[in-house]
Amino acid sequence: MIKKIFISGLITILPVAATVYIVIVSVTLIENFLGHFVRNLLPDGFYFTGSGFIATLVLIFICGLLVNNLITAAIINKIQAKLSEVPIVNAVYMPLRDLINLFSKGPGENSPQKVVLVKISENLNVVGLVTREDFKDLGTQLSQLNDYIAVLFPISYGLGGHTFLVNKKCIEPLDMTVEKAMRLAVTGWIKTDSPLIK
Repeated sequence: MIKKIFISGLITILPVAATVYIVIVSVTLIENFLGHFVRNLLPDGFYFTGSGFIATLVLIFICGLLVNNLITAAIINKIQAKLSEVPIVNAVYMPLRDLINLFSKGPGENSPQKVVLVKISENLNVVGLVTREDFKDLGTQLSQLNDYIAVLFPISYGLGGHTFLVNKKCIEPLDMTVEKAMRLAVTGWIKTDSPLIK
């Protein structure tokens, strides 16, 4: 009985504590990002804890406005094109940009995001996320793969996964959100009574 009560308390406290910790660390990192600059910029006595965080949010919003402006968007696109030509920067910047673009779009925003069931064999099926439905822009032999799509299979208990090119005949769309599929994948599909997975 005591063991059951302790485990119940642990299950309740641990996710909350971990979430609070991650939020605090994230806010601290964001605060430190511009906090020092804001402290030097503002007159004495005007700086307060959180100014760097607010300044970062304002900077992100301003960048969003610039990207949605026709004139500044063209300039930003040229800068991105130049960044893509730098070997080391290209290896980090481009994948991160593509990943953020993928998961920032909703289902109705020309996003290929969808959850599918991939039939591996008669007795084996795998759930994955569609990340690309055509390869025409790649300009290689892959552009000829009209009957294939790219499917990401997330790894349980970690970040990352494996991407395979799958024949469309082997997939079946699932009525499931990407967020739910990712949560299930990360937890290894462990059955839970938590109301967070709906």
